[in-house]
Amino acid sequence: MSKTNPYQSGLDKNEANFTPLSPLTFIDRAAFVYPDRIAVVYGDLRQSWSETYKRCRRLASALSQRGVGEGDTVAIMLPNIPAMCEVHFAVPMLGAVLNALNIRLDADSIAFMLKHGEAKVLITDREFSPTIQAALKQLDNRPLVIDVDDPAVDGGDFIGELEYEELLRQGDEAFEWHLPKDEWQAIALGYTSGTTGNPKGVVTHHRGAHLNSVSNIMAWNMSAHPVYLWTLPMFHCNGWCFPWTIAALNGTNVCLRAVRADDIFRLIKQEKVTHLCGAPVVLNLMANADDDLKQGISHQVNVMTAASAPPPSILEAMENLNFKVTHAYGLTEVYGPAVVCAWHEEWDALPVTEQAELKARQGVRYPMLEQLEVLDPETLQAVPHDGETVGEIMFRGNIVMKGYLKNSQATEQAFGGGWFHSGDLAVCHEDGYIEIRDRSKDIIISGGENISSIEIEKTLYRHPAVMEAAVVASPDEKWGETPCAFITLRENSDAVSESDIIEFCRESMAGFKVPKKVVFGPLPKTSTGKIQKFVLRQQVRELNS
Repeated sequence: MSKTNPYQSGLDKNEANFTPLSPLTFIDRAAFVYPDRIAVVYGDLRQSWSETYKRCRRLASALSQRGVGEGDTVAIMLPNIPAMCEVHFAVPMLGAVLNALNIRLDADSIAFMLKHGEAKVLITDREFSPTIQAALKQLDNRPLVIDVDDPAVDGGDFIGELEYEELLRQGDEAFEWHLPKDEWQAIALGYTSGTTGNPKGVVTHHRGAHLNSVSNIMAWNMSAHPVYLWTLPMFHCNGWCFPWTIAALNGTNVCLRAVRADDIFRLIKQEKVTHLCGAPVVLNLMANADDDLKQGISHQVNVMTAASAPPPSILEAMENLNFKVTHAYGLTEVYGPAVVCAWHEEWDALPVTEQAELKARQGVRYPMLEQLEVLDPETLQAVPHDGETVGEIMFRGNIVMKGYLKNSQATEQAFGGGWFHSGDLAVCHEDGYIEIRDRSKDIIISGGENISSIEIEKTLYRHPAVMEAAVVASPDEKWGETPCAFITLRENSDAVSESDIIEFCRESMAGFKVPKKVVFGPLPKTSTGKIQKFVLRQQVRELNS
């Protein structure tokens, strides 16, 4: 006879004790508790949380009047301006799905995403009118197009049915929105880079967005009322969930239309910015800015960076500016950052070069991520914590995506064996901190030996003349593949030659790992600052053809 569990009898979920998790609750509270605190800064605009909440409800109301509801897609083609903050709340208020488009993509890519996501509405900035017009011509079913008229934009046609502010005027600031009945309901659609074939549409849910928004706070040790500068594109993984995080902390969003060193330093000083995020390229931009721009910062600025770890020279330069850098790692499929190099106070006593080595590690799981492991991709067994055995980074938990839109095969592959497979190869150190060695596609196999491109790049960054570096495989008749290095030199370093770089590497690593060829020049990057290795691979093929 089975025993009845007394904790399951008569203790059911009801409206009093259970509410679906959603980041929408953050703006409701911010407007109630701190109605007059500044929520958004942009140029001369100072907009309070009360005003912002009313505008979000107006937008939701106006979209609802046009038939937008649960499961509909609202596409967004905007830079980091106030409207981009507002859509992150207004669209989910309707149960609709927010599809923030990469503003640097071409018309063909945008057209694919609008078709694949079945966008019902498209909100777009005039700056991108030529691209959007070309994309719309490829569609059989044109969405309702709303223009955002930013006075900072010179030129650009109005291509929509009405303008954003006109749309808001038609909405009700007291619009009654509701939390989703199911926290598993989709909140956003974000497309992967699509470097091979069409990009995949990553679908995330309200529960995950809520949890990762809070996870940001805990992982970064954030306190109330941060002043957050938008150097990270909000279209990238929904700004790593920070539009919702800043609302949860009743902070201030300092909007930045374009990432320029002069504007960044001006706003840091003018608005007393406390936090900003960005790829290492943003840190590089700041570290190499003119000295006169850097003067006058009297407070500490917290910086979160992801992708490859910044080289020691950049970390040292940021530290000298009183910028505290935190290294994180994640993917679109896990809502942005889901791993953080959690810092230990005793590490502060180490030399900067040793600190840089520690910060190069991706780290440990985010507070709201249940499991993070480096596993053998074939057996799904954990690799030894020896800092040498390479496996694949895999995730489990509530901040993993629902799956890929209309792509059951890719979804099934991504979740093979009950884990999300990242495709990133890493080692696990004795203390449990993981460190990426490469993307699975970026490993160079030379004469049967596996070579980590990241290991070579870390060596290249130690050269005083190297500002940026990337390494890819080059076909070789004898060895199959050999490393080819692409390098951007610092100013006044033109005298550095290919042989200088090769000899520098030879002094620091095994001979078979040394690049056989070095190409100098600017490196191609995505709009989020990631180096486009697939472009470099194409250049290598052309060099060898």
